[in-house]
Amino acid sequence: MEPVHSYACADYPGMETCPGRFYAQTPGELWKHIELHASDSHAEDPTAWTDEDRAQLKELIKTES
Repeated sequence: MEPVHSYACADYPGMETCPGRFYAQTPGELWKHIELHASDSHAEDPTAWTDEDRAQLKELIKTES
């Protein structure tokens, strides 16, 4: 069975009330979901995220096999 990667927006500090939760087969696919959600739902520009921002997000990604 392939691992499943997931991210819950509510796990990010300051986003506790956001219901966004995403699952994907690959980390790359999951990042696309995270970036689209941030752009559409939170009016963020993912291209402006710093390396520290991305590292913090990466820490919140869970992988289940």
